[in-house]
Amino acid sequence: MKALISVSDKTGIVELARDLHALGVGLISTGGTAKLLAEQGLPVTEVAEVTGFPEMLDGRVKTLHPKVHGGLLARRDTPEHMAALKAHNINTIDLLIVNLYPFEATVAKPGCTLADAIENIDIGGPAMVRSAAKNWKDVGIVTDASQYADVIAELKANGKLSDKLRFALSVAAFNRISQYDGAISNYLSSVNFEAERLSEEYVPERAQFSGQFNEQYVKVQDLRYGENSHQQAAWYRDLAPAAGSLATGVQLQGKELSYNNIADADAAWECVKSFNTTACVIIKHANPCGVAEGASLRDAYEKALRCDPVSAFGGIVALNRKLDAEAALEIVKIFTEVIIAPDADEEAIRIVGGKKNLRLLLTGGLPDPRAQGLVLRTVAGGMLVQGRDNAVVDDMDLRVVTKRAPSAQELADLKFAFRVAKHVKSNAIVYARQGATVGVGAGQMSRVDSSRIAAWKASEAAKAAGLQETLAKGSVVASDAFFPFADGLLAAAEAGATAVIQPGGSMRDDEVIKAADEAGLAMVLTGHRHFRH
Repeated sequence: MKALISVSDKTGIVELARDLHALGVGLISTGGTAKLLAEQGLPVTEVAEVTGFPEMLDGRVKTLHPKVHGGLLARRDTPEHMAALKAHNINTIDLLIVNLYPFEATVAKPGCTLADAIENIDIGGPAMVRSAAKNWKDVGIVTDASQYADVIAELKANGKLSDKLRFALSVAAFNRISQYDGAISNYLSSVNFEAERLSEEYVPERAQFSGQFNEQYVKVQDLRYGENSHQQAAWYRDLAPAAGSLATGVQLQGKELSYNNIADADAAWECVKSFNTTACVIIKHANPCGVAEGASLRDAYEKALRCDPVSAFGGIVALNRKLDAEAALEIVKIFTEVIIAPDADEEAIRIVGGKKNLRLLLTGGLPDPRAQGLVLRTVAGGMLVQGRDNAVVDDMDLRVVTKRAPSAQELADLKFAFRVAKHVKSNAIVYARQGATVGVGAGQMSRVDSSRIAAWKASEAAKAAGLQETLAKGSVVASDAFFPFADGLLAAAEAGATAVIQPGGSMRDDEVIKAADEAGLAMVLTGHRHFRH
């Protein structure tokens, strides 16, 4: 049995080679790897001794030879193949260990030159990987250090690799080649090529969106069903998901999530991660039922629930702090689909565990709300791609445009409300008071209707809480986009709002500002809109 080792990343390769040698596997290797193994006292044959050709062209062609590819591609159950090997003195290669030049890491570096990017396009490695992966019944192809242990375990137990493992390794190999080729295509088709600037130091300008869009995702799990019960669905994650994201989270209990569960969980998590203080977000059908900051998680949850306790039934609760027993006891009082938190203490886990249909998802941290990324949406025959909305109200240059400036409490509530509005469907109107939503209107064709619905919800929530007066009175209001007419603004004023925050930018801004002054409102413009369809 012979193994050919050719790796760029040499993590764990000496240990693997030692294990292979101890099992009686002959070692063939290339360049620096062969030198490393020899220095470790391992008997290794340099690939040049196999091919009969010295290393040339900076090593570009050392493995592109029939004595390598013949040894990988020849089917052992085909007499003609084996006869050809014998006639040309070609030995079989039974195990190939390859990882590729670090193209992705190279182009991710600031100031990467075109020359350096192209130099790190591997040719021989992918060619060998394809050959070995195609001939999976006879050759084991190892493309990642995480596979070393399984390979050695099977060789120790059986003296060979099982068909199941070889096939799995082949699939993983083709997946890796797909990722690699996609990364090369993405990079090269994003380069704004300028022939007059060509040099070894040329760092090309790159388009934000490449000429060909190649994204790679790995399946996390099949889902119980899709958006509707007659639809099937699966959940995939990015190759390198951000820490603290849903795709890296751990579900502690309950049945698997559905498509809608994850979509709603994403909406909740995106919103709650944007708060710097202790906060709770309750989501139903991708829209906030209630959002609040609090002195504790329980306090934040109770304030969030007060906003719309009817809609909150069967919703998603997201928390941006470690779930404690006090909060858990309160949350489990009504039916909830999922609780999401960075972590949970043992008592909280025990309390949630008493509700068998309640899912608890722990993410291990909070993602950066300012992180860049892409948002994808399929359309018939194509796909829309745009940069994610990573604008944060704390970073905006807020501009007071009315005669009356907001008070310190109003300004704090305005920023809170605008933070929430970012995560509500388009034509969002959010009423907020003392760090909590009191009414949310969204998804209407008219912003006036959204204002009225939010006001009505605030009134209903007050009644449910046993209050004599609507919670909208004395609140502030946020809009996700500008007011094209004064009517939406006036609807908010009629409901009792005292201050408004909105992007501005309408051709009728002056008219809207005048109406705000006449109503005694304070108005702040952000310069950023948050359309969410």
